[in-house]
Amino acid sequence: MSTETIGFIGLGVMGGPMCRNVATKHEGRVLASDLSAEALAALSDTKVEAMSLEELARQADVVCLSLPGGAQVEAVTARLAEAGLRKGAVVIDLSTTPVATARKVGGKLAEHGIEFADAPVARTREAAQRGELSIMVGASPENFARIEPILRYMATDITHGGKIGSGQVLKLVNNMLVFENVVTIAEMLVLGESAGVDPKVLLEAVAKGSGDSFALRNHAMKAMLPRNFPERSFPPEYVLKDISYVFELAEQEGVPLRAAAVVRQYYEEAIKQGLGGKYFPGVIRVVEAGRARERENEPAQ
Repeated sequence: MSTETIGFIGLGVMGGPMCRNVATKHEGRVLASDLSAEALAALSDTKVEAMSLEELARQADVVCLSLPGGAQVEAVTARLAEAGLRKGAVVIDLSTTPVATARKVGGKLAEHGIEFADAPVARTREAAQRGELSIMVGASPENFARIEPILRYMATDITHGGKIGSGQVLKLVNNMLVFENVVTIAEMLVLGESAGVDPKVLLEAVAKGSGDSFALRNHAMKAMLPRNFPERSFPPEYVLKDISYVFELAEQEGVPLRAAAVVRQYYEEAIKQGLGGKYFPGVIRVVEAGRARERENEPAQ
């Protein structure tokens, strides 16, 4: 097992649990940096050593990032290089960013002799807590072989997609399919309820058929059915960020995304209807609001 010093930057909803798993399973030192003192304090019962980003850069052999998006990843990796992250170190970006950003960051770090891998994570916060994430990786074969044992601290499923940027391609495709599936389930759930079918029965029946999906068993059964859309979970603002990355890639590749365009409108409407900051399966409220408007416009019998 590696005894390299691992640094972790970004201890949010996903980063905090991932860092905890690294600290629990890794034999070497684990360093952490975050703007939130509360996030750092949440790991005070582990061996994690809290410090500034600059201190972390000078001591770490491997640096994991779990940040909100591409702009933050660019800024943080530039600071790491400036602070003296050593030649031969590797940066593992667990965030979701534009594909072009991953390739740009990889090129910039290579100028300093620093390796880079884009390794965005998939699945839920609960999966992060259990160390059961799915991670999709863009890296050279040699770099992938080096970092895979570290990724195993956080994930049960790891896919090497190819060169830098490939991990982000896989993650964006994954996320867009989830976002689309959630909207479709929302429509069908409201339709079934309106037609007099118990929504729990509906979901259980579909889960036994070819309409089954991860989104149905998780987002629908655990959030949409009880109408439980807490804050501090993945909100529609984050959905729209990821969708913007999908459309950026589609524009670069010349691929039309008509269905995705409609789905984007649903999440934009969710924010307009006051669902910003809340768990994104709350988009079912948009469908319910549309149903209510339709009924108001029905002619009197």
